[in-house]
Amino acid sequence: MPSSGWSRSPTSSPACALGWLIGLLAEQRAVTYFQPIYTADGRLFAHECLLRGLERDGRTLISPAVLYGAAAAGDLLFHLDRFARLLAIRSGAGLGRLFINFTPTAIYNPAFCLRSTVEAVHAAGIPPADVVFEVVESHRVQDVGHLVRILETYRAAGFAVALDDFGEGYSSLNLLDRVRPDYLKLDMQLVRGVDANPYRATILRRIVAMARDLGIRTLAEGIETEAELAAVRDAGVDFVQGFLLGRPAARPAPGSAAAAA
Repeated sequence: MPSSGWSRSPTSSPACALGWLIGLLAEQRAVTYFQPIYTADGRLFAHECLLRGLERDGRTLISPAVLYGAAAAGDLLFHLDRFARLLAIRSGAGLGRLFINFTPTAIYNPAFCLRSTVEAVHAAGIPPADVVFEVVESHRVQDVGHLVRILETYRAAGFAVALDDFGEGYSSLNLLDRVRPDYLKLDMQLVRGVDANPYRATILRRIVAMARDLGIRTLAEGIETEAELAAVRDAGVDFVQGFLLGRPAARPAPGSAAAAA
């Protein structure tokens, strides 16, 4: 099993990042970690797929921030993002519903770029309805039209879509009408300490109510305390996720956090 410590791999220059990341991708030195997602009443609902790189020792983990930083520096975002999606699909086959992250800026032509992803889902025997593609850093989306075309491609293949970090900044609200996601993941900064912050609690309740009116299911992420869990439940969220309920793991144990939920 990989160690819990993070590596600090070299990304100081574009040339260094390029060679280092090309080597990692060529050798497929990465693993998918799975973090459980539960219904508000404690039933296992899905797993979110999270990319972790591996050093050549096969044990030391490389954080996604380092991986994507190197990819941006070396103009390899498309290659890393595609690699992460395909690895998540292969690794997650048989686990049930999967939330798979993707970066919109890494996809330049949806019909072409996503063909291998759709084929991988079918090859893995995963029902398309069990796959949710999650827009990472949705609050930074600049070209909404491009994002809509990507999501139309996913939906045409039978997949659901989610927006992450909802509630960070004002741009998230502007995306709702254009994107019309199936799931909203409420930003962890909105969830953190919500039990002790009446303003934050009111905002969260209003977002959940608005989503319900629009037929969108809500997921509160980043839950670390029992009090936060109770508060988001009281607000009416549909799903919950966080270290209190289950940490990311390479070999998930379904139902292991049901008591905590």
